[in-house]
Amino acid sequence: MTKTTESWFRKIEKMHPYQTLMYLGMFGSGLIFLFMTTAFLASDTSMVEATKFRMPKSFILSTLVLLISGYTVSKLLLHYREDSVQKLKNSLLITFFLGVIFTVLQFIGWKELSLMGVDFRGLPSGSFLYVLSGIHIFHLIGAMIFALIMVYQYSRIEKDEIKNLVLLTNPFERMRIELFTIYWHFMDFIWLVLFMIFVFVF
Repeated sequence: MTKTTESWFRKIEKMHPYQTLMYLGMFGSGLIFLFMTTAFLASDTSMVEATKFRMPKSFILSTLVLLISGYTVSKLLLHYREDSVQKLKNSLLITFFLGVIFTVLQFIGWKELSLMGVDFRGLPSGSFLYVLSGIHIFHLIGAMIFALIMVYQYSRIEKDEIKNLVLLTNPFERMRIELFTIYWHFMDFIWLVLFMIFVFVF
């Protein structure tokens, strides 16, 4: 066993169980998206092109919304270092609502696809558009639920200075924020890759 391999194993051993679970989950999710995307690229897209397919405007808008959410979520650790529970809560709320807007726009995008003649039960390559975006929404909703849980917890202690101090000096809380930030950026990255593939394929 090489030193590099040993160092990787040591890093894994030192990880908190939550970190291990999240990274394993991200790896599994990445494989799902990889296999589904490969199947999509291997499908016959010519029939979709024959429907005069255009990228739904809602998909374009939702991509911009998700990019903005990537910026708001990146502020979380900064607010943690500033010892500001209120700013933490506000950034989480903004990120959550941007996630809601993204999800709504995705559903509107599905409606646009349907009006173009690309529906879920029709063309195989068209079905992949729904499946891939649907799986992404499912993963993002999990992060949104976690954001709401954190907002609720922060709201309960926001006005208690002692609990604020305990929270902001707790390494576990920092880890939670870091994991949430990483996962959200991961979801941003997945959607950007899917969006670019949709653009270039069609």
